[in-house]
Amino acid sequence: MVRAWTAQTGKANHPDKEETMAQELKKYWQNYIDGQWVDGVDGERIAIENPATAEHIADVARATQADVDLAVAAARRCYNSRELYNMRPTNRGILMFEIARHLTEMADEIALAECLDNGKTLTGGRNEALAAARYFTYYGGLADKLEGRMIPLGADYVDYTIPSPFGVSAQIVPWNFPLQIAARSVACALATANTVVLKSPELSPLSTYFIAEACHRAGVPKGAVNILCGFGHDCGAYLSAHPDVDHIVFTGSLKTGQSILRAAAERVLPCVMELGGKSAGILFKDADVDQAINSSAAGIFSNAGQVCSAQSRLIVPTSLHDQVIEKLVAKVASLSIGPGIEEHNITPVISGPQADKIDGMCLAALQAGAEAATGGGRAEGMAGHFIKPTVFTNLTPDMTIAREEVFGPVLSILTYDDPEEALTIANGTDYGLCAGVYTRDLATAHWAADRLVAGQVFVNEWFAGGIETPFGGTKRSGYGREKGQEALLNYVQTKNVGIRITDGGGGRPGG
Repeated sequence: MVRAWTAQTGKANHPDKEETMAQELKKYWQNYIDGQWVDGVDGERIAIENPATAEHIADVARATQADVDLAVAAARRCYNSRELYNMRPTNRGILMFEIARHLTEMADEIALAECLDNGKTLTGGRNEALAAARYFTYYGGLADKLEGRMIPLGADYVDYTIPSPFGVSAQIVPWNFPLQIAARSVACALATANTVVLKSPELSPLSTYFIAEACHRAGVPKGAVNILCGFGHDCGAYLSAHPDVDHIVFTGSLKTGQSILRAAAERVLPCVMELGGKSAGILFKDADVDQAINSSAAGIFSNAGQVCSAQSRLIVPTSLHDQVIEKLVAKVASLSIGPGIEEHNITPVISGPQADKIDGMCLAALQAGAEAATGGGRAEGMAGHFIKPTVFTNLTPDMTIAREEVFGPVLSILTYDDPEEALTIANGTDYGLCAGVYTRDLATAHWAADRLVAGQVFVNEWFAGGIETPFGGTKRSGYGREKGQEALLNYVQTKNVGIRITDGGGGRPGG
């Protein structure tokens, strides 16, 4: 039985809605390879649990190396057939609009799957479904707008460029936003006529299968999109090192990304890497403090802090420290903790090991001299994997909690006395995914945004971007861009064609 805990009152309740909804979820999910739903070659399954209850809810077919071989072979056959490439780009876009329509129609089913295997609220799960559909409409609309160019070489020549697909794109997505992240990379691949083998996360794979179902219903060519679930150490590692893969897209931890990059380097494969962050917001003295508090809370407590681009640090003027802490503590006290099925503010983290990691980092921070203004570890007396929303203060920038990604609802407060010091602190980690600025002064916003080392800078609202805005990291947060028009450039390579159109000439070697 689920127990929900409220930060303000500490009272527990005992709903039965979770059990009722769980009964509606399909109990066994197959992989999707070459246009068919199939069991794993070895016949093994992966058990999926509900992070809000730690109870088993479903099984998925486990993919191993043999299944990867089948999926890659199907993607290769489809790519070599040139069915996607030869399709008029406008029609490829229309096909993607159909995928979006089917995802939208399945939004309620997707919401249930996201809630039960991922821990999100039903509202959050439905928003995931609609966002996934939006990726397909957005990139479907761009499918016929990725153009080459003419290069003038004089009257004797015609020279032009072609944005050419790489081929088979291996895509490995994380467990925090599996549907959205899968949608953004699959949509880019289809828009540019690549084919896909996608490994879903073994902790929360269910929503990704709806992309396969939507592709199936829309009539996507067999083998163009293949989705399977396996463990990272065999299925994921084998896929990223597969000799017939041409392109890799990965979102996840730095350590895993480095392993994939080593495999990719052996074959000199192009990669798109989004490897997490330790993003900081800087509060300037003239900022609207209440607005900054609300934005910071959304930036770190959404999805239980399991967001690569979370605002996990807030850097405040020393003179405003006490005021900021007081307001943050009050904000946290208004948040409820419990299962997503009941639309709580703080939902569970994905697993017991993840909760243990976060709890351990909180304990280490306290032992290092940090103070928990509120929270500071697990939420007691709950069946699932819940972490209390936490605000740490009395920190120095060199502490682990202020430097390393926690991937949980934990905010570190750091102080500064002059703006240059704030920038030094913000830029002082190995990561550079996102950053934020809170100020009423436009000149300050431009100055700070220019100096912050990050792929995306938010001003006065964390997560101010959208599907249309390019997203990606600097430093150890990775490279390449997802979202926005820029993302398509990571799925094509430029081919140049030079034609001699007059008689004579012996060619011009030089390269």
